[in-house]
Amino acid sequence: MSILIEKNKEYIVDIIDNGFAGEGIAKIDNFTIFIPNAIKGEKVRILIVKVLSSHAFGKILSILSASSYRIDSDCTTYKRCGGCKLRHVQYEETLKMKQNAVQSLVNKTLRHSIEVQPVVGMEDPYHYRNKAQYPIGINKNGQPVMGVFADRTHDIVPIHTCYIQNQTTEEIAKFIFNYFVKHKISIYNEKTGEGLIRHIVTKIAIKTDQIMCILVINGESFPEEREFVKEITNRFPKVKTIIKNINTKNTNVILGQKNINLYGKGYIEDKLGEYTFKISPLSFYQVNPVQAERLYQIGVESAKITKKDVVFDLYCGIGTISLFMSKFAKKVYGIEIVNEAVEMAIENAKFNQIDNVTFLAGDVENVLHELIHNGKIIPDIVMVDPPRKGLDNKTIENILGVLPKKLIYISCNPATLVRDLARVEALYEVTSIQLVDMFPFTSHVECVSVLQLKQDM
Repeated sequence: MSILIEKNKEYIVDIIDNGFAGEGIAKIDNFTIFIPNAIKGEKVRILIVKVLSSHAFGKILSILSASSYRIDSDCTTYKRCGGCKLRHVQYEETLKMKQNAVQSLVNKTLRHSIEVQPVVGMEDPYHYRNKAQYPIGINKNGQPVMGVFADRTHDIVPIHTCYIQNQTTEEIAKFIFNYFVKHKISIYNEKTGEGLIRHIVTKIAIKTDQIMCILVINGESFPEEREFVKEITNRFPKVKTIIKNINTKNTNVILGQKNINLYGKGYIEDKLGEYTFKISPLSFYQVNPVQAERLYQIGVESAKITKKDVVFDLYCGIGTISLFMSKFAKKVYGIEIVNEAVEMAIENAKFNQIDNVTFLAGDVENVLHELIHNGKIIPDIVMVDPPRKGLDNKTIENILGVLPKKLIYISCNPATLVRDLARVEALYEVTSIQLVDMFPFTSHVECVSVLQLKQDM
């Protein structure tokens, strides 16, 4: 069939659905058009900006008939930064959009139907992030700039107010940036690879109010480090540690592997549930601790762990959910590839006086294989929380080789989640999929899936 849709041509379309990234979906002669910032039920005038063989992309020129769920955004830059793709939609409706998107993936991928549970939302979905990463660079006019990268580019969009970042750490990051500009400390130029200051990273422990500042630099030191530390800590007493992170590589990775402690202990402490956790520069810690606590409670309660159970926690980070599970289990083994995170996990277990958890560093696929085949340790329950790419083939093979009675799969990427669920559903029944809104106003959603070994296995 020849494609009649033309680039740079205007069309009037009805938005019939929303895609997984929050984009509107329209059809012209059964040809699919994806339109950012459009909402199901709207009629819009669009300009086609890109045409492919199977679909096209358009942008809104005007809204002819607006959805009742459309709101005036409180952010002037969200369309450019691409972070909060749903900032133009009423919050409660964003939860329904996410549920519908995951349900659609489930319906298309799994052989056995299951109803996705409604999203657990936030009472106050603002300023929820405990971690911020601000790139520093030079704009087109040759002036220093701090903000966020524009969607799909490395152009830095200056941020005046971000409604999902913590207000205190945002103020600190702006102060640090202005300090470097005032003292004429060189700013990194991504195109030339020259200049010193690359990123300002902040982390805040919501329950304890402790703040960490990480300065990512293209070198070993910056001028007047002691004076800088004194000025920051005097002005912001909640800053408990300042770390210099060395990253001299030409890379998109923000943090280098070398950290030099300029002030404090090199970590901060936060409370999650009844436990206290040490958070270091390189260790993973959920960016929305309010929802993380709910997420872990759902995961642990769904597992129905008993004192007879040996539990494997794959991709355990600094041991958060491992410790949550420890009070119910006979033994928990946590596996994580980041050495620093494992060191923090071990310290967290000691600090919380938990002695039935063992943390192991290395690739999950290799360490899991060692535990099962050489250590002869067979899990009753496996908890997984993999990165966005999902589970690798070897890990799935190892899990299916020992057939734990229950598998709890926490995922930040529903697409890879349902792909992996489909690979095991011949042996496991997916009994529930619960969604948690970890990132309000973005297109992301966290999923907790419970899989029960079928009785005839």
